[in-house]
This record gives sequence, C-alpha cells and structure tokens, in this order.
Amino acid sequence: MLEVSHVYKTFNPGQITERRALTDVSLTLAPGDFVTVIGGNGAGKSTLLNLIAGVHSCDSGKIMLDGTDITNQKEHKRAAYLGRVFQDPMMGTASAMQIEENLAMAYRRGKRRGLGWGITSKERAAYREKLKLLDLGLEDRMQTKVGLLSGGQRQALTLLMATLQKPKLLLLDEHTAALDPKTAKKVLDLTEHFVTEDSLTTFMVTHNMKDAIRYGNRLIMMLDGKIVYEASGEEKKNLKVQDLLEKFQVAGGEESVPDRMILG
Repeated sequence: MLEVSHVYKTFNPGQITERRALTDVSLTLAPGDFVTVIGGNGAGKSTLLNLIAGVHSCDSGKIMLDGTDITNQKEHKRAAYLGRVFQDPMMGTASAMQIEENLAMAYRRGKRRGLGWGITSKERAAYREKLKLLDLGLEDRMQTKVGLLSGGQRQALTLLMATLQKPKLLLLDEHTAALDPKTAKKVLDLTEHFVTEDSLTTFMVTHNMKDAIRYGNRLIMMLDGKIVYEASGEEKKNLKVQDLLEKFQVAGGEESVPDRMILG
C-alpha cells in the first residue's frame, strides 16, 4: 500500500541552520499494516510522516501509494485518499461549525460537490450511529459547535472524521500527546477499533514506548534521520520497554533517549 524508497530530506541546505532530517530512508507497508514509529526529537519520524502527507517534498527518492507515484503530488491532492489526525486537537476540525457539519465535510472528502441539501436525514442517522461508537454522548449534541468540545472530544471526533471515508492510508502524528493519560487511552482504544474494523493501513508516530509496543503489528525505531530497528510478529509481541531502551542506547548512546520518552 505504501512504498518509500531511498528518501532524503535536508532543511535549509547551505545555510547555518542546515539540518539533515532523513538519510536514505526506505519503508514498505502492506495493506492492513499498523506501524508504530518511535523516536526522540529530531529522529525524523514526523518529517517522514509529513513527506508522505505532502507537507514537505523529498530532496530525492520516491513515494508510492497503492501503486501510484505521489512523490511530487500536492498535499491537497493526496488528502482525497489519506486520513490524518494531528497532535493538536484544534487542527483536525472546524471549530465554528457543528459536529454534524464537520462529519459531512469528512464524508464528502474526495467526492464531487453538487447542489443539494447539505446533510440528508439518512446521513444524519448514519452520523449519529458513528458518534455512538465514541461513547462520549456526542450523538445527542450533533448541532453543537465543535469549538465548545474538550480537547479529547475533538480528537476523538477528528479520528472519526479521518476514518469516515476509508482512507488508503491513515496518518497519526502523536495524536494523543496533548491529552491526559485517561483520555489518551480512550482515543488509542478507539484508534485500534477503527483500524481493526476496516483493516486500515496505518502509520502512527509516537514518543510513548508503551504505546508503540502495545498497538499495531509492526514497530519501527528512528534515530538521526534513519530507521535503526524494526520488529514485527512474535518479536514485537515479546518486546518490553527495557528492550527498546537498550536498542536506543546501542544505536545512539545514553543521550539518544530523551526524558519525554522515558516519562511517557
């Protein structure tokens, strides 16, 4: 479903602030893979996600999605078949619009727009059933402006919107980092439910080693713009946090494990 081949990315080349973000990164995701990507600040994990999403362009290399070369495709073109949840709960929704209006926008992603009723009664009933899955009572507040919701409620809604039209690839960019632990677990459990239910190919960036181990069928560790370790199958199932810490220390020394990752 996704093939990243020999990708390089340097920010501000030739300047005093030059920074090599990715070095010869290659990665393949089969349909239905749920990959968690772990790494400290500057490891390159969010840069890789943003290259896939089209936010940044590659210096060299190729990105294929479901057999189509999207290396030079604009971000808004990729949005038709990518689902994305951001770290900031405020970014994935339109705060001045109602819950049902946000869902209607997500439902129409990639479709031709025409003249007709904005939200049909059939759609409204479908949105209500989908909102019930969140178990947050939002199905009884569909005319509420999204700006009145809590951060956790907005992030759960953003996740629902990102998966409403089954995307070819779901991108999760530390989507629970801004939430309290209880809400974060709720959103992660919802993530696992939606991914499993629709067999979504998923790329999840995280700082949390426990989450990286618990969720998904594959784990990738990044350091200094490179993939330094990968685990899947029984190896991933048997991983412990201490194992990951040791892998980081072997790859980059003690300083390669930031406090945020340990505390997470």
